[in-house]
Amino acid sequence: MTEPAPPSYPVPAAAVDREIEINKSRFIAWLRPVTNRAAAQAVLAEARERYPDATHHCYAWLIGPPSSAQGAANDDGEPSGTAGRPILNVLQHKGVGDAMVVVIRYFGGVKLGAGGLVRAYSAAAEAVLAAMEVIEQEPTSEVTVSLDFAGEQPLRHWCGQHEAELMEIQYGEGVTARVSLPDLALGDLHAFCAAHGFAIEKP
Repeated sequence: MTEPAPPSYPVPAAAVDREIEINKSRFIAWLRPVTNRAAAQAVLAEARERYPDATHHCYAWLIGPPSSAQGAANDDGEPSGTAGRPILNVLQHKGVGDAMVVVIRYFGGVKLGAGGLVRAYSAAAEAVLAAMEVIEQEPTSEVTVSLDFAGEQPLRHWCGQHEAELMEIQYGEGVTARVSLPDLALGDLHAFCAAHGFAIEKP
């Protein structure tokens, strides 16, 4: 019996920026598509580089399908639970995956209090997510393929035919390749590897 295809899920189609002002504080909200922790860290580094004099760079991200996404949130010096968690809550309520929101704050001299901060960071996240356009993302997996040197070119060709990406290749006594591919193509890859005598495993 054929297993049902894994469901696709909505993700941000593109980057979006929005800015709001509350009691003289500026809140600059970024929405960015991210598919792994490294991408999320790169977005945060970019925000800090773009706005090095900002008071706070608070963020939250969800990676993977919304129903089972890995999430993280950070208050970046704001009182605990007043920034990152509210941003994450808004993200979760939108039902999207592979998304990161960074809210950059320039303090305007008026303290907002804990409740005011929660409302402000939530409002900034809501503003940028309200402008979001979504596309459907097919679930993907990463696997490791062990093969001989002669098999590298056939594997590259297979990847090109199946929307798969060679993430990393290491050479030793043979070749070890890390491949990212749509879950729908996993069965085809297993059959391809079996036919060529390649070993395949999840990392």
